[in-house]
Parts: sequence; structure tokens; C-alpha cells
Amino acid sequence: MNNYYHYSFDLWLTLIRSNPSFKQERTRFFFDHFNQQQKSLEETDRIFRRIDLMTNAINEKTGGNLEAEELYLMVISEMNDHRYDFEKIDLQALYGEMESLVMKYLPMVYCSATMNVLRTLKERQGCTLSLLSNTAFIKGRTLRRVLQELELDRYLDFQLYSDETGMSKPNEQFFRLMLEHIASARNGEVLAPGHIIHIGDNVKADIQGASAIGIHTLLVNSNNQCISSLLN
Repeated sequence: MNNYYHYSFDLWLTLIRSNPSFKQERTRFFFDHFNQQQKSLEETDRIFRRIDLMTNAINEKTGGNLEAEELYLMVISEMNDHRYDFEKIDLQALYGEMESLVMKYLPMVYCSATMNVLRTLKERQGCTLSLLSNTAFIKGRTLRRVLQELELDRYLDFQLYSDETGMSKPNEQFFRLMLEHIASARNGEVLAPGHIIHIGDNVKADIQGASAIGIHTLLVNSNNQCISSLLN
């Protein structure tokens, strides 16, 4: 795979994965603070999972982006059988609490090969790297901090997040925006899509989305294919 000049990466389950402690503490926080109907911890966790899956499906279908605050309100509403007074909620403070939990219980680099692959690709002459990520409960601003802490950001020429652009993969316009950023990162050089590869774990969002505009793709992790295959 040495004929590519730009490597685009998905984030979750491609470069990083969740810290189980974060999800546990997030569930506990909502259980303790927004639980008028006295749902169990287990049910609160299931609600988070349902909202997460529903949001991903909606964003992939519409190509738009539901905001993190909207997702947290959905969780609170479902926890309380849709009878919670949202006026009581300080959304800015709530997201601040969630951001603090993310930074306390940092996501983890996906696997032992990840850093070496990024480092090796970045050192190749004429190669640029970037990130193209859908977001849900965690905003792009927070993920930038996470990647800095994990020392992954040093290998990326730019990062694009759905909450910052209003577009989610597989939206063709999101990938076209990436092409514009690639040209900027390469001082105006416009690469043909065939010289770009997008790597991700999601067949619909990553593989079908990139393929629709002629970008090559590699499915990893969800199919037992490791990111290290990029170096073969």
C-alpha cells in the first residue's frame, strides 16, 4: 500500500477505544443526578447504549449531526419516562462534567500496532495523515484534548469532526470537505482520490462513504484486519 499519499483515519474503534471506567462513571453520574424514576444502574446503562445506537443510525442516514447536549437530554428524558423538566438542566455545566470524566478516564490507543503505523506513515516522504470522525456523546473539542494526551495528534495534519462541521459520515460532502483540507495541508496540491485511502471499522460510514467519491478504503478491527496491514 505504498501508492497512497494521504491516509485518512476514523477515530473510534480504529485508532482509539473507550475506557470502560468512563462509561461506568458516566452511568453512575446520571443515575445519581437525573434519576427521578429510580431506574437501576443496569437500565441507565442500557438507555445510554440505545441512544448511542439510535444517534449513530440517524446521523448516518441524514448525513447531519445530533449534538452531544441533545443526546444527554434524550438519555435524561428516557430515564424519566419522558417527564423531566429540562429547564432545570445547565447544559454547559453538564457537558463540563462529562468532559472531566473523559479526561480522568482517558480512552485507550486501540492496539499495540497503532502508534508505530502512524509514525511510520508520517515519516514517509510526501505523505500526509488526517482524522475524519463522527461524534456522539463526546465533542470534537474534547477529542482533540484526548489525542493530545495520547500523543496521537502529532501524527495528524488535521482533524475533522462531525459536530464541528454539521456533517456525519457517510455524507459525501463530509468527505469532499476532507479533500479540501488535504489540498490545504499539502500547500495547494490536489490529490486524485485514488491516491487517498480512508481507514475505518464501519462499513457504511467509512467504507461506503469514502468509496462513493472514489477514495480507496481499508476496513479494520471489525473484520479481524489490523491497522498494521497498511505497512505491507
